[in-house]
Amino acid sequence: MLPKIYAALRHRPLLWAAAAVAVLLVAGSLVIAGNTRTVEGQPGGAASTAPSGTQAPPADLGGYRPAYHLTPDQRWMNDPQRPFFLDGLWHYYYLYNADYPEGNGTEWFHATSSDLVHWKNEGVAIPKFRNGLGDIETGSAVVDTEGTAGFGKGAVIAVLTQQHDGVQRQSLFYSTDKGYSFQSYGQNPVMENPGAEHWRDPRIVRDDANNQWLMLLAEGSKIGFYTSPDLKQWTYVSGFEQDGLGILECPDFFQMDLDGDPAKRTWVLAASANGSGEGRTTGLAYWTGGFDGKAFTANGGHQWLDGGADFYAAVTWDDPRRSDDQRKASRHAIGWMNNWAYARQLPTDGWFGAASVVRDVRLTSETGRPALLQSPNPALQSLDGAPAQVPAGSLQAGRTLTIPDSGAFKADVELEKPADGTGKATLLLQSGGTTYATIGYDFAAGRAFVTRDGDAMGGGQGKAASEGSGEYRQARSVEARPAGGTVQLTAYVDRSSVEVFVDGQSLTSLVFPPAGPKEARLTADAPLTLKAGTVTPLAGIR
Repeated sequence: MLPKIYAALRHRPLLWAAAAVAVLLVAGSLVIAGNTRTVEGQPGGAASTAPSGTQAPPADLGGYRPAYHLTPDQRWMNDPQRPFFLDGLWHYYYLYNADYPEGNGTEWFHATSSDLVHWKNEGVAIPKFRNGLGDIETGSAVVDTEGTAGFGKGAVIAVLTQQHDGVQRQSLFYSTDKGYSFQSYGQNPVMENPGAEHWRDPRIVRDDANNQWLMLLAEGSKIGFYTSPDLKQWTYVSGFEQDGLGILECPDFFQMDLDGDPAKRTWVLAASANGSGEGRTTGLAYWTGGFDGKAFTANGGHQWLDGGADFYAAVTWDDPRRSDDQRKASRHAIGWMNNWAYARQLPTDGWFGAASVVRDVRLTSETGRPALLQSPNPALQSLDGAPAQVPAGSLQAGRTLTIPDSGAFKADVELEKPADGTGKATLLLQSGGTTYATIGYDFAAGRAFVTRDGDAMGGGQGKAASEGSGEYRQARSVEARPAGGTVQLTAYVDRSSVEVFVDGQSLTSLVFPPAGPKEARLTADAPLTLKAGTVTPLAGIR
């Protein structure tokens, strides 16, 4: 049996035997406002708007606090809950625990945004331990446009896992004030556990083609499919089994048009999984295939959405303001930037956990099979300051980059492919004279990579000797072979993370610079040529 405090970190230690004691949910009161005032939870509060301008983040927010990523003001955050759009605002919830480390139990914290970049704190929407069924965990919130659940048209319905004494059940909560506060349904749980050890993380999808609601449940190595007319009564219809990926969690299910062609509309099933058997870490695995209203059939093996160590429990969603074809051509994604192997060992002070930047994903056949490619959401450009040009030419002598004192910036480099197809280009992130992270591209291998041996955790200045640090120090890479004559790489660097994008692939990693002045240097181990490059300072969101 897991220790009592496991409820705060949800059962994730099962993914990592070495991290069994590293799985403690820690959360806290969260302030994720933009650079405008923060309003503590006010049910039905005034609509949030993005700040009228951006501002350079202060040089030091302390404790590795990111400048432009969503983080808790104190304590802990983890699983994101899929956002929805209502009355001009994106509504976003995530798990958080105000009582860490003394107490356990998670709840849903609410944030709003008009642009998916600047966030406003709205307070706790579903508090912990109120209805006697235990911990409030991951699930889905949907706008019940037609009022199928009986709480009125436009009610916001959340179906989520509650866990008590190790038993996982699904409960329903409803909101009649547009998602600011929720009430527990009087007949919870709406799904009683059938005797399963793993039975959690309901993902709710509207299946208009069959006039029904779909639920996907994470059931160990299986994803269970259920249908309902009203979000209350659920019928099991099929299961998708997948061995070799550990305990599956946080499933996702959506349609996309392959290469933007509505005639090639394809279903995508995703789940957070353990890739250790493939030399990877945890991340988001996905399959493409077909769905007949009851069962999903994959048309091949799984793929991974991100090659980094710290992109977990990710969710995707579309924009209801767009046309159907536009919604099926591209959708958004966000993940928890952390890893259960070392989640409790990070050198942050008083706050734990961050969300990735929002990305856009599309389904393409460019790689020879249907695959999801991603890129930073264009709204992030609202944070851009004045870019500094990096001189073109040979990189063997190196280039010292001009980066802001804040440590928050974006680096764009375009590298010419060498005639012999070999050589490595690297962007060295340095602090106090120490290289704490290396971002690079290996032309011979056709892979982008990130290493972080010298940072304040992996380099031994934090808890490097403790469990999980070996997992932290492993280099991460992803295959990226652009078809043209150049490689374009973009790195979003914040005070405690890097997110690398190249050829539709991504690498997301936490990094913790040691103390000292921040520097960056672009180098190569062969006569490689930089065709173009810029460094753009990024404004803060608080």
